[in-house]
Amino acid sequence: MNFLQGMECEKAVKNIRSHLSEYITQFKLGALIIGISGGIDSSLSAALARPVCDELSIPLIGRSITIESNTSDEILRSKAVGDEFCTDFALIDLTMRYNEMKTILEPEHGPAESEQQAKIRLGNAKARIRMIYLYNLAQRNRGLVLSTDNYTELLLGFWTLHGDVGDYGMIQNLWKTEVYGMAQYLADSEIKNTSQKAAIYSCIDATPTDGLGISNSDLDQLGASSYAEVDEILREYLTTGKNTSHPVIQRHLGSEFKRNNPVNISRYDILAN
Repeated sequence: MNFLQGMECEKAVKNIRSHLSEYITQFKLGALIIGISGGIDSSLSAALARPVCDELSIPLIGRSITIESNTSDEILRSKAVGDEFCTDFALIDLTMRYNEMKTILEPEHGPAESEQQAKIRLGNAKARIRMIYLYNLAQRNRGLVLSTDNYTELLLGFWTLHGDVGDYGMIQNLWKTEVYGMAQYLADSEIKNTSQKAAIYSCIDATPTDGLGISNSDLDQLGASSYAEVDEILREYLTTGKNTSHPVIQRHLGSEFKRNNPVNISRYDILAN
């Protein structure tokens, strides 16, 4: 399932790049920074951003930041994407730094947690460590960090607060299936370089993971067989309010706090009699 078809997809790509170009020019940015995970979202984001960076003569700086749980396949895909689409790319291993920090992250007090709960907690720490690195790089280069999240992930809370959310989202309002469709369109119709095509295709074919070692695939955590199923369930719920007992909708409802963060007491309530 892909809600963007043919000419509509081509138009969407042009619109994304036009808006990105205007934003860079308006705020006189000196660089775009992107974390390259080896997954479809960051790969599509890099492919969308590179022509804009070339046109405006600013670097697209990419980093694949590995921390302990990244697989060799993820690293190889991230290197292929980074080498092909970024003007400045490097593999950075922060496993040692993470292990050093992990010694102070283990709480002395608190309720008991399951193995899965510990994986999620420490996975969030990994995402926040990566973002520290990327934001430092952005400030050093007078740039911003590109977000690589999509609409499906937004609705499911499938990201880390103060972690893997960037400053500018080109694909934040695209369903995950649309992300796959747009990547397929670029690889089939726009990209001519065979190495670039291969890099994108490898990410399209890869099993989607969060790269944090929480599960073997995103779908294991979401309780669905495919992202097409996830998107269909979410779209039906948003239209009809049905299927509230499904794990996908339960996750959507349970992650509302992430989409309303931070929570601030209104001035009216603060000054109320």
